[in-house]
Amino acid sequence: MLIELREQAGKTPEAAAERIGCHRTKINRIENARLGISLGELRDLLTFYGVEDASQVDEAVSLAQRSREPGWVQRAGLARPSYADFIDYEQTADYIRSYQSSLIAGLLQTPDYARAVLSAAPSTLGHDEVEALVTARIRRQEVLQRSEPPRLCVIAGEASIRLQVGGTQVMRKQLDHLATMAEQAGVEVQIIPDRAGAHAGLAGSFVLFGFPNPSFSDVVCVEHRTGTLYMETPEETEEYTLIFDSLRSIALSPGDSLDVIAKVRQEL
Repeated sequence: MLIELREQAGKTPEAAAERIGCHRTKINRIENARLGISLGELRDLLTFYGVEDASQVDEAVSLAQRSREPGWVQRAGLARPSYADFIDYEQTADYIRSYQSSLIAGLLQTPDYARAVLSAAPSTLGHDEVEALVTARIRRQEVLQRSEPPRLCVIAGEASIRLQVGGTQVMRKQLDHLATMAEQAGVEVQIIPDRAGAHAGLAGSFVLFGFPNPSFSDVVCVEHRTGTLYMETPEETEEYTLIFDSLRSIALSPGDSLDVIAKVRQEL
């Protein structure tokens, strides 16, 4: 529907992307039902396309509301568009590269660990909101249980397995879970030891998504306190690919990383 409305208005994907402040590939994904769209962005595009018919607007909004999967995001009240987009990327990627400097990657967290992380930051979130976010984070992990799950490569600083998030009991279970997941086919975990010194990841954590459709560019996601920054230009994604490869070269092998995880687990 959005393709038809855009073409009728004589607008290019590039013009639509500029209108809502995103990369052209996001418009491509939205139009091919591979990515959700916030209602604010949708209404902005409809205005840009000159759509004034109330029935057309209502139909487009209704479709958008039904297509913003997974549904548990909506039920949890997690309406922030940047978070919904992150989940869409996570659900459609076939290759996920994650660098985490001081925390366990979200796809590998236990509920108690996730709860401790979400509860630690000063915020206005109440108990119910925190629990909704924990539920969402755990539901996201179902992507790794699909018949054809994405390949997941995680590189983490040693601090991520030593920082006692939630206390020793929570960390023991978290490290047990991390070790179990690291032995799963398609999942690779590498630890950067503290002795590695200065390295390319000191600027902060990021996630790099790759997609099976070659027409979709890679996407770099950098989370911050109030949302997520997305970068899709070749210059940006190539830079982060180089950073990830550099981190991989100094990280311990997957086997040695499992040994370190077991050693830290034993010390708790």
